[in-house]
Amino acid sequence: MTTTTDRIIENTVLPADSPWGRVLRQGQTLRIVDLEGQQAVDFLCYNASDPSERYNAADTMKYAGTIFITTRHGVYSDMGRRLFTIVEDTCGRHDTIGGCCSRESNELRYGVKDTPSCRQNFLQALAPFGLGKKDIVANINWFMNVPVSPDGTMGIVEGLSKPGDHVLLRAEMDVLAVISNCPQTRNPCNGFKPTPIRLVVSE
Repeated sequence: MTTTTDRIIENTVLPADSPWGRVLRQGQTLRIVDLEGQQAVDFLCYNASDPSERYNAADTMKYAGTIFITTRHGVYSDMGRRLFTIVEDTCGRHDTIGGCCSRESNELRYGVKDTPSCRQNFLQALAPFGLGKKDIVANINWFMNVPVSPDGTMGIVEGLSKPGDHVLLRAEMDVLAVISNCPQTRNPCNGFKPTPIRLVVSE
């Protein structure tokens, strides 16, 4: 929880369809606020000292024992180390299996060409750090609702987050975090209306 003694390093409103990235030092926190509700926030993170160590979806789910990570769960690397801990979560439903949208997947699924996408946003966010296409792996989608039925069927439905819902992440090492504020309008992940989010970095 942010207290009156915390020093805010960055307080940014990120428009819909926008990328963001920065290095957080060990112990710093990142608060991601869904300002208007039902806005998916695509998220990746890397060991800032060696980005070949990065978020691993399978291990994160295995260590949590669930696909629906929430408060107290860790965000793990492919080396079995915590990159972040989820300190607070007022929504309680996030996606670990759907990955990010891309121009190619939008064309395949919806028959539309040259759409804005989280993959392009990730590429923009990673470029200043010398990273690129090969560094994009299966990601977390904060506030995105992907239920899975007993028969294994998955769907993308409207998110459960309300205006002002947030997740608070604490860096457990020096971590590069990148975000795409999802521009998707072809499925309900953003309620068909992408909206801004707020990002607050504190120490």
